[in-house]
Amino acid sequence: MAGNTTGNLFRVTTFGSSHGTALGAVVDGCPAGLELAREDIQEELDRRRPGTSKITTSRGETDEVEILSGIFEGKTDGTPIAAVVYNRDADSSAYKPFRNKPRPGHGDFTWTSKFGAYDYRGGGRGSGRTTIGHVIGGTVAKKLIAQLDVNVVSHVTQVGDVKAKHVAYGQIEEHAKKNPVRCADQKAAKLMEEKIMEAKEKGDSVGGVVETIAFGVPAGLGEPVFDKLDADLARSLMGIGAVKGVEIGFGFKLAEATASATNDEYYIEGDKIKTTTNTSGGIIGGISNGMPIVTRIAVKPTPSISMVQKTVDLKTMKETEIEIQGRHDPCICPRVTAVAEAAVAMVLVDHLLRSGFINPCSI
Repeated sequence: MAGNTTGNLFRVTTFGSSHGTALGAVVDGCPAGLELAREDIQEELDRRRPGTSKITTSRGETDEVEILSGIFEGKTDGTPIAAVVYNRDADSSAYKPFRNKPRPGHGDFTWTSKFGAYDYRGGGRGSGRTTIGHVIGGTVAKKLIAQLDVNVVSHVTQVGDVKAKHVAYGQIEEHAKKNPVRCADQKAAKLMEEKIMEAKEKGDSVGGVVETIAFGVPAGLGEPVFDKLDADLARSLMGIGAVKGVEIGFGFKLAEATASATNDEYYIEGDKIKTTTNTSGGIIGGISNGMPIVTRIAVKPTPSISMVQKTVDLKTMKETEIEIQGRHDPCICPRVTAVAEAAVAMVLVDHLLRSGFINPCSI
């Protein structure tokens, strides 16, 4: 199966499945000399792991990571970094009735159409659990970009029809940690939690929007045509299974605006050139302009819901119905924040290496 590796100079290959033995990633292209410990990766994985609150799945995985290679005496040694997380609490019994009955909203049917077979246990390789690999790669990437004072922050801005109010950039990271929804607007966070619990009680789920902002990104990242920075970011973010839409800056709002109202005008501050507004989301002509890079993703409702749904039996070729049991997130947005940060960080470090901002050999 192709499509398991991302990046040019900084390459991340993920492996594993929801109910398989383990999941993980191999990170290649990380310079030597970067301080990296198991705890760094564990901290990030703890942000996306299940069972952390009542609004997430109750699957009791601790997601304890083990680093197999690439670290010597507390620092990267320039060789591939391999890290693995073993599945400890997988219960495949609830999925046996769906062996030949594709679940609506999942990739069961499309994967079967392409490969002729599908791991029906928890979604197999198509499960959101595979984003453990994203987070492993993203942790290394975030440590690298921090060397240049680049910081990536993600937060939930919408759940269902509940939208958060604007929060000052400098307060987003701190405020988003104060609630399980990971929304920087505390009042909206309470309403979002109520919305999620309402869906959970009905056996349903709800989607939302996750915004990710990269601060301190220098001007000059990206290429003007095929390797545009915003194109690579969109590709990386769309690679997260639950994502169905990506915006950069003002995104679709620009379709109903005029250039005179949305062009980002320039001014000089000290020895830097900045823009008075940031409707472009920090990227113009496919290249970063030094302003914060703002991305937004539309996250669909978790397709596993405890309701009767119509499907077909691929073996008998007859229409039938299914009702999904098991442990599922009523809203995936809070756990997606860590994955979105990872997706953005991996693209940024790859372009920082390609543009010469980071020495590819050693820190």
